[in-house]
Amino acid sequence: GSFQGSYIAKMASGDKHLEITLETQVESVNLAEEMCLRVAEAAGFGEDDCYRIGMSVREGVINAFHYGNQERPEKKIHLALDITSEKLIIHVLDEGTGFALADVPDPLAEENLLSTSGRGIFLMRAFMDEFDVVQGRTGGAEIVMSKKLPGPGENSGIGELVSGFTAVKNQGGDLKLLQLTKKVRDLLQITKLYTVFDVYTDEKTALGGFR
Repeated sequence: GSFQGSYIAKMASGDKHLEITLETQVESVNLAEEMCLRVAEAAGFGEDDCYRIGMSVREGVINAFHYGNQERPEKKIHLALDITSEKLIIHVLDEGTGFALADVPDPLAEENLLSTSGRGIFLMRAFMDEFDVVQGRTGGAEIVMSKKLPGPGENSGIGELVSGFTAVKNQGGDLKLLQLTKKVRDLLQITKLYTVFDVYTDEKTALGGFR
């Protein structure tokens, strides 16, 4: 395709930092989302959080494309990702004239419900843990938003398994696990929980395991 993005990927030790300069065109929205989703998955976010992060990035880049750069092809959109020990931080910077959050219409006000202005900001605020707009180094608006990294096992369902297992055991029952996905099997091995659970690959044997 005609897409040209200049990639500057710099990974600092410990903290991970990634920067990409995007062209002011519609394809940049998908590219930015795709990139952030890969980083979010690698950082251990679960499906729901990945969806929220992806949507937020889309909205941020659409804002930069449409409102910030006024869809002018000579202007660029700057996307930066940082993973610290605590959170994923996303920066979306445009080359427009900047804006103040206070000036953005409230999308929930009755007169604005059908207007698209402000809805992106509302979504990013709702989907991310932290959200702010600052004046960027280009003089344009820089959206800064972050999502707290999931704790170990937080998005894997392991927590639910353990509490379910404990509840069943406390009632004098037995719990068998059947046909686990690879991801869950790996997690059970990593967390050494394999030894605690009865894991089966077929139902007949699992049912036979109940005494």
